[in-house]
Formats: sequence, structure tokens, C-alpha cells
Amino acid sequence: MPEKPEVITVVNSLKRYLLGKTIQSVDVFWNAIISYPDVPTFQEEMKQEQIHDITCRGKWIVISLTNYLLLIHLRMEGKFFFRKTGTPRSKHEHILFHLTDGEDFRFCDTRKFGRIVLVSKADAYSREPLCSLGLEYYDANLTPDYLLEHFKTKRIPIKTTLLDQTIIAGIGNIYDDEILFATKINPYQPTYQITKKEATAIIDATRSVLDHAVSLGGTTIKSFTSEEGVHGLFQNELQIHGMKTCPVCNTTVRKVMIGGRGTYYCPKCQILKRRRKK
Repeated sequence: MPEKPEVITVVNSLKRYLLGKTIQSVDVFWNAIISYPDVPTFQEEMKQEQIHDITCRGKWIVISLTNYLLLIHLRMEGKFFFRKTGTPRSKHEHILFHLTDGEDFRFCDTRKFGRIVLVSKADAYSREPLCSLGLEYYDANLTPDYLLEHFKTKRIPIKTTLLDQTIIAGIGNIYDDEILFATKINPYQPTYQITKKEATAIIDATRSVLDHAVSLGGTTIKSFTSEEGVHGLFQNELQIHGMKTCPVCNTTVRKVMIGGRGTYYCPKCQILKRRRKK
């Protein structure tokens, strides 16, 4: 699943194609992708909406239109293609946005897990899906005290907590492993036992790892591409996720399941610390 760096890469790609363009109509070939409103309303409200800006919130792509925000979540394999209007549709191109300049902006999703939501600008950030998201990794309000406040009652492993989008929005499984390796924190460490020093290290590592990934266009894992022919390069920079041996001490990397997610860590560099229960 694309994580924050990949979503930012997609946003930057889409800006080059879409800013200032106007949507003439929309064809929907798989209704379940449109989460809100109902499909006929969605199609009607999208007509003649101009694209003013494209940003992201967490893993949601946020396209600012004349009257609405178009929210798109890529989920596992969502991606975008651009075609001349009238070009035959491939079997996985489920949502076709026809632009007034004769081009199509097409949402392609092999697994059909992607989701699209159209909400008014007035209340977009006070309702789902955006209202429950936590801070962005670059937000100045992301401080050690903020993390410790959210960590103090959680008995679950820190690996699982860092995937909680209501705390920090945008961290996914790959970068979670990379952040914990950079901080030398064992993924099994109970969240409530994280110290202020470790919380500071988590914030610093999150910003460093994600910024570096953004600069390299994200990580190409399995089928991720930001657009046709554009692949991320951060997979060449991964330190622990998917590795066989630790790049620091040459110890065999362990792969385990934590919270249902494949997790990589070095048992020598990331020692589980036994601490008193609070």
C-alpha cells in the first residue's frame, strides 16, 4: 500500500497534468469505489468543476475543486493513467474523469480497494475521513509530549502504534520498520514504555526517513507507480525492511508478524528492553 512518501509523489505528478483543468463529466464502472455521495450525485456534482490545487492529508490525495474536495485513497494498487478521450478503457480503469481539453484522467485499480469521496469544502475537515487523522509527520505540533500523551495507555507493541493513523498520519508498514531500526527500538516494545528520549528519536527518524523517501520518489514495492513509467527509488535505500542481514552488525534480520503485519528487525541492534510496569 502506498505510504506518505508515495502519496506525496503521486500528488506532485498529478499537479503537472491537472492544475487549472476542468472536469466535463465522469464515467463510473465500479460503483463501490465511490464511497460518498451516491454515484448519480457524484457524477452530477463533478460537472464543470475546475481543479485548483492538489495536496494530501495522511494517505488521502486531496484535490481542491471549485466547490468541493475530491478525496482519493489508493489503497493497495490504485494508480492513475492519462488517455485521450475515446481511447478504449482497460478492464481495471474503473473511474474515468473526462476533462474539457479532450484528455481523460483515469483511476485504475486491479483489486478495486481504492476509495473516492466528494465532500464540500466547508466541512471536509470536520467529517470523515479527514477529521480523525492525526498530525502530519512535518507538523510542528508533533512533539515528544504529544506522542507520550497518546502512548501512555497503550499496551500494544510500538510497531502497531506507529501504524495508527489517528496519531501520525501517513506512516505505513515499510517506513514503520525503517523508523524503528533508525531509533534502535524493538518493534515489540510496549508503547506505554517508550521514554521521552525515544519519542524524540521517533520524531527525528520519521522526518528524516520520510523526507529522504520523498526526495527519491517513494518506494517501488510490487505494483506501486506514481504514474505510468515513474517508479520510486527509495527501495534501494531500505536499511531493514526486506533485508536478510543487518547493515550495521551483519546479524541475521528477523521477520515476524506483529499485529498482522510482516515486520523486520535486528535482534542485536534493536534489543527489547525490560522495564517496570507503570
